[in-house]
Amino acid sequence: MVDGVLFVCHANMCRSPMAEFIARRLLRHLPVAVTSAGTDALDGAAMHPYAVEVAAGTGADPAAFRTRRLRPEHLTRAALVLTATLRQRSVCTALAPAALPRTFTLRQFARLAAAATVEVTEAAEQTEPIGPAATGEDSPLRAAVAAAARARGRLQPAAPDADDLRDPIGGSPADFRRCAEEIERSIRPVLALIGTAG
Repeated sequence: MVDGVLFVCHANMCRSPMAEFIARRLLRHLPVAVTSAGTDALDGAAMHPYAVEVAAGTGADPAAFRTRRLRPEHLTRAALVLTATLRQRSVCTALAPAALPRTFTLRQFARLAAAATVEVTEAAEQTEPIGPAATGEDSPLRAAVAAAARARGRLQPAAPDADDLRDPIGGSPADFRRCAEEIERSIRPVLALIGTAG
């Protein structure tokens, strides 16, 4: 069974498609499907041209990408939902309340993943397994989500704006590249946690 990560932003034209392409490159060696959607997207629109440049820089061809509006079934099928903002996380959990335990902002999940990786590593050193077998989860991704969710209760809350990924719409190509760099920085701890928890 292939697990899925769903990235969500406003229009599915900038942040979430860039995250989709960056994550596909970083997670390419794992059995993880990566998709994206927008809370207010119109189905079938093209990606923003500056986001296309970023996506093409991952080595993939983004020409066929088309936006899609977020639907409850997207959320219920995903093992992990990562949103660009707190507002979008709220929209996701309102659409599919059952997805709450596996829905985070991207930046929030990056902090949780970093903390959980330390915990999982320390437990492994004490010969206390915390991988899929120990957590009852059937995949490295689901084990990582469970480990991050446990870390959620131990970290101090972040400032309200610390979890939001700034929308580069209306900005320059450099603004899109900076946004993409922030996305990649946030995905790397997730990748590390999947590797450690798996």
